[in-house]
Amino acid sequence: MSSPSNILRIAVPTPLYRIFDYLPHSTQNMDTLEPGVRVRVPFGRTKSIGVLVELAETSDIEHGRLKPILECLDEHPALPQDILELVSWASNYYHYPIGEAINTALPAALRKGLPDKSKPVISWCLTPEGKSADQKDLKRAPRQAAVHICLQQYPEGAKSEQLQQLPGDWRGGLQALIKRGWVVKQETNMTPQTAESQAQPHLQLNSYQQEAVDNISAALGSFQAFLLHGVTGSGKTEVYLQVIDAVLGAGQQVLVLVPEIGLTPQLVQRFQQRFQIPITVFHSGLSDSERLEAWLAARNGSASIILGTRSAIFTPLKNPGLIIVDEEHDVSLKQQDGFRYSARDLAVMRGRFLQVPVVLGSATPSLESMHNAAESRYQLLGLPDRAGDACHASIELLDMRAQPMDEGLSHKLLQRMQQHLDQGSQVLLFLNRRGYAPVLMCHECGWTAGCDRCDTHMTLHKQRNRLCCHHCGADRVIEKTCPNCTNEELKPIGQGTQRTEQALQQHFPDITISRIDRDSTRRKGSMESMLEDALSGKSQILIGTQLLAKGHHFPNVTMVGILDTDQGLFSADFRGTERMVQLALQVAGRAGRAEKPGQVLIQTHHPDHPLLGMLSGQDYSHISDGLLQERKQACLPPFSNLALLRAEAADYSMPHQFLQHAKEMAAHLDIQYIEFMGPVPAPMERRAGRYRAQLLLQSENRPALHRLLKQWTPSLEKIKSARKVRWSLDVDPLDMF
Repeated sequence: MSSPSNILRIAVPTPLYRIFDYLPHSTQNMDTLEPGVRVRVPFGRTKSIGVLVELAETSDIEHGRLKPILECLDEHPALPQDILELVSWASNYYHYPIGEAINTALPAALRKGLPDKSKPVISWCLTPEGKSADQKDLKRAPRQAAVHICLQQYPEGAKSEQLQQLPGDWRGGLQALIKRGWVVKQETNMTPQTAESQAQPHLQLNSYQQEAVDNISAALGSFQAFLLHGVTGSGKTEVYLQVIDAVLGAGQQVLVLVPEIGLTPQLVQRFQQRFQIPITVFHSGLSDSERLEAWLAARNGSASIILGTRSAIFTPLKNPGLIIVDEEHDVSLKQQDGFRYSARDLAVMRGRFLQVPVVLGSATPSLESMHNAAESRYQLLGLPDRAGDACHASIELLDMRAQPMDEGLSHKLLQRMQQHLDQGSQVLLFLNRRGYAPVLMCHECGWTAGCDRCDTHMTLHKQRNRLCCHHCGADRVIEKTCPNCTNEELKPIGQGTQRTEQALQQHFPDITISRIDRDSTRRKGSMESMLEDALSGKSQILIGTQLLAKGHHFPNVTMVGILDTDQGLFSADFRGTERMVQLALQVAGRAGRAEKPGQVLIQTHHPDHPLLGMLSGQDYSHISDGLLQERKQACLPPFSNLALLRAEAADYSMPHQFLQHAKEMAAHLDIQYIEFMGPVPAPMERRAGRYRAQLLLQSENRPALHRLLKQWTPSLEKIKSARKVRWSLDVDPLDMF
């Protein structure tokens, strides 16, 4: 037994499924110890930064064995109570160690123990003496003269990045001017940027849009989950904007989640053009200091709109009013390693905790969300018509059987492209396979270039003269001869975006072509530059992967060609068909978004496939109903619940041995209503030099599954073979590979 309220229960970032008890420091003021503050603690032979979860009166550990904390790092909680509540719920649901879950919710700078406050922005400006000084006095001091001229261009103060553009030693010149009394250093707090352009007015809504705005606005101040199902080009963003306007009018904040911030620069631009208020962007492309500033701006309320990727779900809000998840179906909203949470599902839970409405928007909602709407857990809001004068693009299937092809392009597709280009329109071609060719094969003996570390082929990147593995990142120089038979005739098999681009350049030599994929957009700002070229009409043909499919508005694109949908028809993953339909409809939605009618051509060797027939009708609700019926008959999600235990090791037998022991351990627990499948090798058994296996748990009874996982997961670390493998648990897995 210990003194009343004298036990500090602290979450320490460790893979152990527990929190740890400590004592206050002897000089600690107990009044400043609130849940959510960061503390530095002794942990084993090291020191660690943890977060105080609660104050307790007793501990299971004897008082004499408890260690005091070393120091409290915060005067006020770094993590507000609602974030602690959300992370605690997520830790329990995904069965992930609470200390590491809380660590995920903190910006990297705070994890390192840096101050929980904004870092001032340092700039230099001219004093009254400096402003009135005569430039002739600096005739023999060229560095000082250059700095003096630069500072005259920035009356509010120049930052180091502006001064760095000067040639030579600008710091020496600056210090000399400071000694003269001509320049003074100043510090200001960083604030979110506000758009400089004039605010754009609201657009006229159609009846469906107005109904959606009215329903969401009526729910402000309480929790309600909405599924905004709008066809591509139906004006979902305008619905967001007009509801956000009402939230901002009430002095509250809005959190908007997007799958990948690099794919939606147009969304950021539209928000900046509409609202003349601070907008904070939060994503992994920022530096640690930039992420901290964005996080603090949201927490203190100076940022009214927070636009971010999945990790932004843990951003604290001072005055929360609304949460929006755009493209809610996108797999990128699910973390695929470490803390495997779904930002979409956490958004719904956070809305419930905060009592604010949550809007999930998509032209092709996930089957889980469609099922939740059918079960009245979500309120369905439909936008069946395209906004303005735009009409639905027509979809036509091109039968490729026995047809002549040129690098994956049919003659009919090329003819249609020429027609649209002759009319001054743009054409978009979609192929979800980057590189030049997915396989390099010996024509003599059939050898194929495989990855030495993965069970997969190496992709040919001809421009770099490299073979690359898209799974582990390994690459090597292209072989000149076959290592099996020494034959020199090595042929690329299949098409990638680079090969298609090369073929298009031969067919349309006078047309500007832009290839948009992960290879061409690696450099910072390259994606934005390519999208600007597309919007301006400079690029007349766009060829790319799924980077082109998400949320982009190209008003002059009147034709979309989908080069290969067949691979999605026969996927080994039960979600493969759903994703193929979603991607195809998302890509098709890029055509005919303005006054000009759009046309979509889908190349296929299976034109009689019933799913492609439904796809040409563009009725996603009808398609999703059919897919849900198939899932129900097969007892697959959302009609059952899955948890996937994965293990990997350099030794082939160890993952299977660990998973078998785990399965045997579960047999001693309550496994009623739960089915175990495996252990079996992963679909790609060897990846990055490690062998992988998995054990799937399936149950129609969600509470029963989680009761088992709560008992079972913490005990897995006690299995002897656990130290010889990397293992992870994925609750509600989206990736079965």
